[in-house]
Order: sequence, then structure tokens, then C-alpha cells
Amino acid sequence: MPESRHTVRTLDPRSLRALAHPLRIRILRALGEYGPATASRLADRLDESSGATSYHLRQLAAYGFVEEETGRGTARERWWKAAHQGTRVDDVETFVRHPDPEVRGALDLLLHETATVHAHELGTWLGTHHDWPDEWRRASELGDFTLRLTPELARELNDRIHELIESYRERAEDGRGDDERAERYRIHLHGFPRSDG
Repeated sequence: MPESRHTVRTLDPRSLRALAHPLRIRILRALGEYGPATASRLADRLDESSGATSYHLRQLAAYGFVEEETGRGTARERWWKAAHQGTRVDDVETFVRHPDPEVRGALDLLLHETATVHAHELGTWLGTHHDWPDEWRRASELGDFTLRLTPELARELNDRIHELIESYRERAEDGRGDDERAERYRIHLHGFPRSDG
């Protein structure tokens, strides 16, 4: 995957096992998307108990996924922020063939949680798209494509898609995303081989 100006943490077997819990994944996503929060605020957003979010925030902090937001809150109310703007697995093959079944299971959980989040977000868009202005409905996309590619061409395609997305992130960071009409815009990318049968 091409390098980006925003910080992305590459997962190793140890950090993958630490992250592989549904609530931890949801907490990290919420902090990344909505910014710093307390355990109580996260509990409200995620419909969980503050005890659960507090415990999992401490676990995420122990492995360097989140850090305390300094200068905010009190000794009783700690604010947390994501330590990185994203996570990634560089070499999936290393994890798929890993000798430790916990590592393989952690990868499966992370991938399935990601797919679940994507399905939920897409369902929310489809259920609320009529509430958005016409210009946003015209700017949305729901499509799929089937190509016959070699693994090398598929990787090249993915790399070029990532490069294109990063170029738009850079435009937003350079101030061109400051238009008052700008909204968070989600892009889900799923690319995988299918047999002809």
C-alpha cells in the first residue's frame, strides 16, 4: 500500500491479537472518526457500559492504540484519542499461515468486524439517503465490477486506487476541503477473487 501523510499503524501478530475484540475495534473506529472522547461518551455512542469502554480503553492504551488527550478532562474524567489515524495488515499471508491459531483467529475477527461495519454503514446510507440533498445523492456510488486479473494486476489496481484516495486526502489537508458543504465521505473497498463455478 502506498505511503500516506497520515499515520497508519502496521499490525504485527502481537498488536493484532490485542486489537482483536469487537468492542476494541469499535472504540478505535469511533475515536478515529469522531475524535477524542471519554469512556462515558464512548459508552453512549456505542451503546455499551462505561465500565466496558473504560476497561478496553486501558487495554488499547497498553498496546499503543490510544493515548490520553492531555490538557482535557479531570482525574476522574480522562479523555482518550486514537494514537494513529488507521491500522493495516501489510502481509495478510503471514497471518493466514501463522503457526499460532490465536493469530489466525484474530485476523478473521478483524476482517469480519470490518465487513460488519461496512454493511452497517451502507445500510444506514440506504435508509437515510432521501434525507440528503440531491447533490450528495448524485455524488454517492453503489456499484460493482468484475475483471479478469492476475494477482499482480489486482495488487497494482489496489495500489493505484489507494494513491488516488490519498491524493484527495491531501487536497482536503491543503485546505481545499474547508468548504462548508464538506462532509465525512466513506469509501469501502472490497476486492477479492471468485471462482467461475
